[in-house]
Amino acid sequence: MTETPDQAALRAFLKPYTAKSDLRGAVSLTGTFATYASALIFGAWLAMHQQWVGAGVLIVVMAFASVRLYVLQHDCGHQSLFANRRMNDAAGHLLSIFSLTPYRVMQYNHNQHHAYLGNLDHRETTEVYTMTLAEWQAAPWSRRLWYRMYRNPLVMLSLGGIYAYFIAYRWPRNTRLVGVWGVIAHNVMLMGLIGLVWTMFGVTGVLVWCLSAVIAGVIGVFLVFLQHNFEETYWDRKPSLDFRKATLVGSSSLDLGWLWDLGTGNIAYHDLHHYNPGIPSYNLRRCQNDLPDSLRSHDVIRWPEAIRSFRLKLWDEAAGRLVPFPKADAVGIVAAE
Repeated sequence: MTETPDQAALRAFLKPYTAKSDLRGAVSLTGTFATYASALIFGAWLAMHQQWVGAGVLIVVMAFASVRLYVLQHDCGHQSLFANRRMNDAAGHLLSIFSLTPYRVMQYNHNQHHAYLGNLDHRETTEVYTMTLAEWQAAPWSRRLWYRMYRNPLVMLSLGGIYAYFIAYRWPRNTRLVGVWGVIAHNVMLMGLIGLVWTMFGVTGVLVWCLSAVIAGVIGVFLVFLQHNFEETYWDRKPSLDFRKATLVGSSSLDLGWLWDLGTGNIAYHDLHHYNPGIPSYNLRRCQNDLPDSLRSHDVIRWPEAIRSFRLKLWDEAAGRLVPFPKADAVGIVAAE
């Protein structure tokens, strides 16, 4: 099923779920912080005593807490975590230290992503770059090789997360436009956090922190990829580009289980988020579960299809869908899949 539901009916249905609750926002924020801090403290303590199995479990818990903190910061950027703008902005700046993502630049770049979603002429605003089939066919072998490496899931999920959160976000795109001093202040505070962990737990504590951040990066890239890279997603060019279709059909709805939603702040229901960014993360799962079939834009994606989606590499404009690499390119390189 891939269709655009009745717009007026969908808007009316979603409106009650945009209600902000300062209490629920505070509980979500403090609960996630408590989980993050506890996992860090006890995980570092276990690692210092060579209890690496227990430490490993807590490192994974801390990684998911980091992803949740990022999602809550993302809510703040949309002014949807709290009812008050100042509370959203204050929380967003605080959360940026733990999400490794400067708040104002993240907010600006992410709003650009929302504004140009599904627009083939503005793919610079997407988190994961996608070539068209025609561009691939016209590309020299060097660009094809680079793109194959870039879209390889092993490279994307591992090195992609490390590059994004440890390197690129230290000076993100549009920093000069949005605010240089904010990014510098963010980096200073981040170094302060790492210094505090080193003071409390030494090198072992910093190692635990780093491992959790790497795993959080893998989870984050996994989610970011699947949010818009699936077989029946939507891209187009103006004037035929349909923005409402891009928000709904071009964004996925992932059903990866309650525990996954808990660990990732319900961001898996990305079509609803793009259609109405004012829905707080703590309302998204309930909104998805209450959504009648007549207002659903496409079927949910579960684990088997989610894994298979990583085979999709190129946007075929003629077919209107994502497709794998051709079985063999012009120089005879057979695709890995």
